[in-house]
Amino acid sequence: MADNKQLDIELNSEVAKGSYCNLSIITHSPNEFVLDFLKILPGFPKAVVTERIIMTPENAKRLRDALADNVGKFESHFGEIVLHNPEPSVPIGFNPSSNKS
Repeated sequence: MADNKQLDIELNSEVAKGSYCNLSIITHSPNEFVLDFLKILPGFPKAVVTERIIMTPENAKRLRDALADNVGKFESHFGEIVLHNPEPSVPIGFNPSSNKS
């Protein structure tokens, strides 16, 4: 049975600003999922990882379900989201050891 406790959430002003993302890469091991959120801009030679989220497989599945639910709600209110280019148009070479800008 679900417990209806309220969760106190803090959102500081720096995190509240958010980060822009137009590309994501997901990798996994038996114990975790790693979600890298990147920003790639026209005319710049490389994408920059702006955020990395590491989560358990169980929480990754919860995130998948929550995203599916919210995309469905969005589309029923605003119309279908059209994928104009479902395949990445940029070849992705990911070198996590490269920290240079």
